[in-house]
Amino acid sequence: MNISRAKQVIKDTVSIYLKKDDNGDYCIPVVRQRPIFMLGAPGIGKTAIMEQVASELGIALVSYSMTHHTRQSALGLPYITKKTFGGEEYSITEYTMSEIIASVYETIEKSGISEGILFLDEINCVSETLGPSMLQFLQYKVFGRHAVPDGWVIVTAGNPPEYNRSVREFDVATLDRLKVINVEPDLKVWREYAYARNIHGAVTGYLDVKKDDFYVMEMSPEGRSYVTARGWEDLSEMLKLCEEDEVTADETLVSQYLRCDRVAKDFSAYYDMYRKYKRDYRIADILAGDPPAGIIGKASAAGFDERLSVLGMLFDAVCADMRNVMEKADLISFVTPVLKAVKAKAADGAGCEETLDILVKASESAVKRLHSLKIAGALSDGDRKKLKGSAALYDDMIRACRDASCENGNGSFTVVSSIYQKKVAQLRAESEKCGRELSSMIAFVREAYKDGNEPVILATKLTSDPWSSRFIAAFGSSDYEGLAKDMELSERGNDLKEKILKLDL
Repeated sequence: MNISRAKQVIKDTVSIYLKKDDNGDYCIPVVRQRPIFMLGAPGIGKTAIMEQVASELGIALVSYSMTHHTRQSALGLPYITKKTFGGEEYSITEYTMSEIIASVYETIEKSGISEGILFLDEINCVSETLGPSMLQFLQYKVFGRHAVPDGWVIVTAGNPPEYNRSVREFDVATLDRLKVINVEPDLKVWREYAYARNIHGAVTGYLDVKKDDFYVMEMSPEGRSYVTARGWEDLSEMLKLCEEDEVTADETLVSQYLRCDRVAKDFSAYYDMYRKYKRDYRIADILAGDPPAGIIGKASAAGFDERLSVLGMLFDAVCADMRNVMEKADLISFVTPVLKAVKAKAADGAGCEETLDILVKASESAVKRLHSLKIAGALSDGDRKKLKGSAALYDDMIRACRDASCENGNGSFTVVSSIYQKKVAQLRAESEKCGRELSSMIAFVREAYKDGNEPVILATKLTSDPWSSRFIAAFGSSDYEGLAKDMELSERGNDLKEKILKLDL
């Protein structure tokens, strides 16, 4: 199965394992909660989906790589203690708590989140001395004499033997204690992830053309050559930073992330062309509704690779602005209930400090939640921005009220409302600008590529990308509706699917 399906299977399994009966007991006893074992090639996103599952379920996540653990670190160290049996005192061996189990308890204590996932990566690379203890752990969730706390689900992962020389194949006794999930690389699924993560347009554009280069594992005279999803994402982040600092990203840099000479060379050449297209087409001018003279003719006459690159650059630029708008909209939606509470308190005749106390508590709550999720390993990028942004906004409002020396609650609300309304006005202005960019992009693509498949591709991107689809749903776009109608998205969805399949997007 692909990584998206694997994520859903894991999420469903964890939810079922954490389900309780009317007495507050877990419906499936610990001994019957088979740990999940994800078996898949390296770099396809196994760790990333665990972070997403924990965040979406609101539970904690503790991750460990088992490659470095010995019997002593996993099971605990022995020490001598005294105990009395039948009136006689004896020296006996006890064991300290496992480092792994201890980290789970520490996470619970620091985060305040009592349920979670213990994710053990490279589980099939454990040392031989630890191997026999794994059977006990997989069935009873016990390392040494210490058990994983109730409410913690075990998920494990590993690579097939062909990718890792340290792998030991599990026997039937071990496999019979696991829910095995085989995960395969899938470019189409990764594209959805790439949209959400704002992966560099050169990466997505290249993979639109060279689909087989998404995941590469091959032997060469120099050794194993490989390209992974992780490598593409890390390269994407590096390219963005290089462009910000005007640092040249050449083949030497690319090859540090794409460990296949052929792919590194091909992508470097494509990236050089990508940057040339960006200069030649003046993307910012097109989105401003003022395309350079002759650029529509140039776009119409271009080859398919160049067309896809230009389309990708236009979409990435607009989508980045859409994401920014929607993140600000999420922040405003998040703080609105607190502002309403301040207004209600002021209307009841409360004093300045009483109304500000609502903002103080809201700020403290946001900071506490941010810290809790971070400690728990379940902090999503969206939650991080929302919680940090709201805490900063509350603090700005509190300072503004105190600087203004507000005499009563109504005065506090007036100051707070003024700051809030400025944020709303800023959001409105940015959403309108983004709407104009969207219109300009659609107009350019429809005119320049009226005889090609690019309008279909654009409509598909706008529909499937999480940020653009949310923006259009929230703010509307008559130009998108027109494009959708022309592409028969509404009435002939199956026909569009056939077109997309033929394009193999």
